Amino acid sequence: MTNPLLENADLPPFSAIKPEHVKPAILQIIADNEAFVESLLKGSAEFTWDTLQLPLDTINDRLSKAWSPVGHMNAVVNSETLRKAYNDCLPLLSEYATKMSQNPRLYQAYKTIADSEAFKTYDEAQKKVIENQLRDFRLAGVTLPEAQKQEYKALKKRLSKLSSQFSDNVLDATMAWTKLITDETALSGLPESAIAASRQLAESKGHDKGWLLTLDFPSYFPVMTYCDNRSLREELYTAFCTRASEQGPGDKKLDNSDIILEILALRHQLANLLDFNNYAEYSLATKMADNCDEVIGFLEELAERSKPQAEQELSELKAYALKTFGAEDLQAWDIGYYAEKLRQARYAISQEELRPWFPAEKAIQGMFAITSRLFGVQFESVADTDTWHGDVRFFNVFRDGEVIGRFYLDLYAREHKRGGAWMDECRVRRKIIDTVQLPVAYLTCNFTPPVGDKPALLTHDEVVTLFHEFGHGLHHMLTQVDYAAVSGINGVAWDAVELPSQFMENWCWEKEALAEISGHYQTGETLPEDKLNKLLAARNFQSAMMMVRQLEFSLFDFRLHKDYKKGVDVQTVLNRVRDQVAVVRPPAFNRFQNSFSHIFAGGYGAGYYSYKWAEVLSADAFSRFEEEGIFNEQTGQSFLNEILAKGGSAEPMTLFMNFRGRKPGIDALLRHSGIA
Repeated sequence: MTNPLLENADLPPFSAIKPEHVKPAILQIIADNEAFVESLLKGSAEFTWDTLQLPLDTINDRLSKAWSPVGHMNAVVNSETLRKAYNDCLPLLSEYATKMSQNPRLYQAYKTIADSEAFKTYDEAQKKVIENQLRDFRLAGVTLPEAQKQEYKALKKRLSKLSSQFSDNVLDATMAWTKLITDETALSGLPESAIAASRQLAESKGHDKGWLLTLDFPSYFPVMTYCDNRSLREELYTAFCTRASEQGPGDKKLDNSDIILEILALRHQLANLLDFNNYAEYSLATKMADNCDEVIGFLEELAERSKPQAEQELSELKAYALKTFGAEDLQAWDIGYYAEKLRQARYAISQEELRPWFPAEKAIQGMFAITSRLFGVQFESVADTDTWHGDVRFFNVFRDGEVIGRFYLDLYAREHKRGGAWMDECRVRRKIIDTVQLPVAYLTCNFTPPVGDKPALLTHDEVVTLFHEFGHGLHHMLTQVDYAAVSGINGVAWDAVELPSQFMENWCWEKEALAEISGHYQTGETLPEDKLNKLLAARNFQSAMMMVRQLEFSLFDFRLHKDYKKGVDVQTVLNRVRDQVAVVRPPAFNRFQNSFSHIFAGGYGAGYYSYKWAEVLSADAFSRFEEEGIFNEQTGQSFLNEILAKGGSAEPMTLFMNFRGRKPGIDALLRHSGIA
């Protein structure tokens, strides 16, 4: 049997990849790689970039090319057999990664390079690769005694399995709950688009009549925001916020409570093994922030500056709900609903009302036009590319007539696709002798698909999400670094990696840019002046409430890992953080933490603060465009050259200061958020 995952294809042959290919391919590549490293280390005692790093890049790239489409398909076209194949490989990959990073001879080989005279002649990016490698060897316990190395290996393997299980449980618990509505009056208040989508979903599930609701965000969010039926809102809220918990929908085997405790215990053990006091310290070893106190201080200062306004915003909401609707006791499932009513009353604008002006295709083409003006690149759709689903599209990115990057775009929510939005790498840019392997990205969202003969229509919030993920994609695709380990998003400190994504969001709020991304799906008319003014006026509606909510998540994550003690009560930690920063208190049954995939399954453990940290960077970076012109060509080229093109080849603070001329400050973020 030929195995498509073992072919060194230009792009993944998605339609040919089957679950039965996965494990044999990974086993084969791991065995080949281990044998190669063994022979490489036997061959010489003196190593150079060309004799060590380049050959290792080649074998790492082969593994990445095989695993990347598997991990991606597991997230976007999940099935029982694929999930099993994926999960079976996680311990193998974890063991392999640990074996490589704990190989003392490989560590010594890198040290000989760092200590050599030739190292002084390396360019900055090469030096960064070698320094990062040595740091990562130490963080993997390369200098530990053998027994502790084995302990580290076992911990990494188990953590990898638990993270995947956490994610699977959230997906299964989300899919386990549906509700068929047979009386349309129960959906009173819902926008026409949401009603049509729920009818279409019911039909696809074989229901002749009725409207099907699920916990997927495009179904859940409109109910929480617009549905007049309070008991239905409460029912959906309860199901959503208890997913993967002891009281959530679906099989009780999907409860993530014990998994959370085990992940926390093992992370703490891992950190202690490497001489860190806690997992938060270990996490910061590869980040921009210097220490735990700096992170806590940063988050608490933002909370201190934001909470008074957040309390005022909540008071206004309660007063409005009482006066206008006689609603006395606002619960968590009421906040979004009455907030939307207040937004309407103040600004007479709603996300749903804006949909007709943001057909997906217009938003995409407008985004391309804006990016072209900023960074001098162009985009072209490529037909007949092999993909994992009929909705997926593929694009080339050009500069000066030459293709410099490519990406897949998968916009719509569907069954067996993980919720949320993300960017991931399919291929990484690296130089191979005389040629350059082009970077290829996956851009994934979960928007409402086209309904009937109408095109997909986005809310403005969804347009912002699209720009966000595209920012990550640009960081990956516009890199000019030739070394895989620091090319694109690789080697970028986790708390700086959100800078380009949040930076790109700013153009969704600029009048000149909105003219590019809006156009009524029937008439082509750009967003009318009155709606534009209302949208901009409403931009910072309840922004302090949103700020403290994000700070709640960030502080909870960081304190959970920093102050970990055996037998920790996770709910108590969360409640204490809420006492400190929250203004909206969820009900006691809320189990938000059980589906907090970012920190338990998505790489953000003791790092969720990164979103706010990077927001400070992005707001301050954008303030230079505000000063010099939002489409100023020189400023755009400066951002391209100093930030996007450099990838992880230098420290993020150095790159930021090269672009901005100074260190970042929080004032631009507070100003953009409308917080005094």
